[in-house]
Amino acid sequence: MTITITDNPGQHRYEAALDGTLAGFAEYNLLTDAILFSHTEVLPANEGKGVGSALAKHVLDDARARQLHVIPVCQFIAGYIRKHREYADLVRPDVQRAFKI
Repeated sequence: MTITITDNPGQHRYEAALDGTLAGFAEYNLLTDAILFSHTEVLPANEGKGVGSALAKHVLDDARARQLHVIPVCQFIAGYIRKHREYADLVRPDVQRAFKI
């Protein structure tokens, strides 16, 4: 199985496809110097296949490449950052306190 992740700016979300079929997405709002992740969802048929983790890693790597701060309103993205501390620097200290990062 191959997970492919693309940005769909028209829908304000990153989309994960598993072997070419939509498997999940992470919705966002792009701000001046930050990206706010509001919701991440893995479609039920694709749960437990690593789609959510691949999606979270990709969106955070992309935020870093674009030099954007992350506002993890989405609890999945916030939880991923808590477990993968190498992404904590993407979240400003005041926002880290708000989301217990």
